[in-house]
Amino acid sequence: MSATIALVDDDRNILTSVSIALEAEGYKVRTYNDGAEALRHLTQQMPDLVILDIKMPRLDGMETLSRLRRVSQVPVIFLTSKDDEIDEALGLKMGADDYITKPFSQRLLIERIKAVLRRAEANRPGAEETSSDKLVVRGSLTLDPARHRCTWNGEEVVLTVTEFLLLDALAQRPGHVKNRDQLMDAAYDDNVYVDDRTIDSHIKRLRKKFKMVDDNFDSIETLYGVGYRFKEQAA
Repeated sequence: MSATIALVDDDRNILTSVSIALEAEGYKVRTYNDGAEALRHLTQQMPDLVILDIKMPRLDGMETLSRLRRVSQVPVIFLTSKDDEIDEALGLKMGADDYITKPFSQRLLIERIKAVLRRAEANRPGAEETSSDKLVVRGSLTLDPARHRCTWNGEEVVLTVTEFLLLDALAQRPGHVKNRDQLMDAAYDDNVYVDDRTIDSHIKRLRKKFKMVDDNFDSIETLYGVGYRFKEQAA
């Protein structure tokens, strides 16, 4: 069965254009133009995933997510503006699964939806564990793909789907350089094109999040003109 996606945004142009794109991918789409209206319907019939704009009148995305989390763990992707970095971090801590920044490529949004739905399926009770679900432990870093959980020195670091996939790609082979094309392949499906600056921005955010729990974090190294690598731990 095709997944049902609830799209909540006060911009009617986004509701229309994104709905068309998602329906073309085979998804069922329900649209709402504010959080209050969405909650009334979502609590009666929960979709498989919610796409939620942060800045909306009446009931913004943060409060909508807070109320939604009281009754459901349905996957949520935030739509944010470039000025919402603080809201992004808070939203992820509150239980959002990922975010995408406006203006966004519909193709990239669809890939994030696929990734979040795959992760939700893998986390369902009774889902079989695969080799890719095993813990990755690299010194102070622990990655738990099955639970999408990352810790550094035992302290949780909240990552988006994209950030987690990029870090996992680097941590799989410490000391080995990954160029930007390889990291794009790790984080984006179906050969979706993103430019080098997108990967660089994700790496910058990753470093910033780790430095929030450890000011001395320096395990993601840049090799200028080549790519990035996860630093091998000293024996």
